[in-house]
Amino acid sequence: MDREEDKLGINNEEESHYEYQNDLKPLKKEKNDKSCLKYFAAGLAGAVVGSVIMGYIALSYLDLNTNNQGNFIGNQGNVQQIINTQDNPPTTVEAVAELVTPTVVGITTVEIAQNRFYQQFEQTGIGSGVIVTQDGYILTNQHVVTDNPRSITVSLKDGTSYEGTKIWADADLDLAVIKIEANNLPTAALGDSDDLKVGELAVAIGNPLGLTFERTVTSGIISALNRSIMISPSSIAEDLIQTDASINSGNSGGPLLNRNGEVIGINTYKIDTGEGMGFAIPINVAKPIINQIIRNGEFNPTVMGISCLDREIVRYFGNSDITLKRGILIMEVQQGSGAARAGLLENDIIIQIDGQEVNTMLKLREILYAKQPGQFVEVVYERKGQTHTVSVELSAEIAN
Repeated sequence: MDREEDKLGINNEEESHYEYQNDLKPLKKEKNDKSCLKYFAAGLAGAVVGSVIMGYIALSYLDLNTNNQGNFIGNQGNVQQIINTQDNPPTTVEAVAELVTPTVVGITTVEIAQNRFYQQFEQTGIGSGVIVTQDGYILTNQHVVTDNPRSITVSLKDGTSYEGTKIWADADLDLAVIKIEANNLPTAALGDSDDLKVGELAVAIGNPLGLTFERTVTSGIISALNRSIMISPSSIAEDLIQTDASINSGNSGGPLLNRNGEVIGINTYKIDTGEGMGFAIPINVAKPIINQIIRNGEFNPTVMGISCLDREIVRYFGNSDITLKRGILIMEVQQGSGAARAGLLENDIIIQIDGQEVNTMLKLREILYAKQPGQFVEVVYERKGQTHTVSVELSAEIAN
């Protein structure tokens, strides 16, 4: 178990998907099959952080609803408890933990894996998730539920367990939604990741190194925003939240929280060779996904028909031929798409969509995912220094 290969996330029997940059790895669910420990992070980190400021904490109840734009705020008709800090000092980690811990679940996945000799074996892993609706929708990572799970078991804080069903998953975003058949569950409030500031409090809750350490609470700060990191030769995780709150294998899918106890991100990656370098997916990109699943039982992405790069990705690759001070750069326009019909071209720079500034790929997805195929969006873009505005019809993404 403590072999050097395992610490680097490499198994002798199976080539690691992340050996290109083996110090950076997703917070893979904790593997129970010792012969298949691909992503076990050595050592234990993160003890429960005590309260640093203890004051009078007032709790209020808000009726959280889904608005007309499709941005998921909470459950329709669901009364959601949140922490009120308007008239009180910033809440303590203790208060956040007490409020949100009941909404954090353990997720045990059984999958059929295959080694390089095409031998199949059963593999069990454990990750985390957070309940977002009273009737059992749970947000987690795609790599927690895997591509083809044989079974998913969800463990609640009160000791009960449920069979889970994978509703939707996206490997590029590393997000997934699963469902359990239950009612009146405690739910976490979703915050606004666009409002985050570097240096503000961040609290992580999850199951590091498996259910033995279930619902471990750690705290730190938001270290940086809009980080894009390469996780394989062909895959980049874009626009992540960086935090120094201690997270480890098994924290995958667990919530990153602000001082109000609102979910601002889903924990997904860490860098083993650095101290306190963890990454979370901003929650705003998940809101329209969750909302559409609640309405329709499924999620179908809405697109303009373009491939783009944002400033962080351009800087990551160090391409000196591309200068991008704001907006996102169109690299390709799909023939016959809404973008093509509207006259958008390669090398155009999109600045705004429907009045919202667009500087990251996740912001683009957040806006488009809240729309429906057939709707139009107003796009402001630059071409050779001149600003133009066009109306672009959206369409459903074509599955590969």
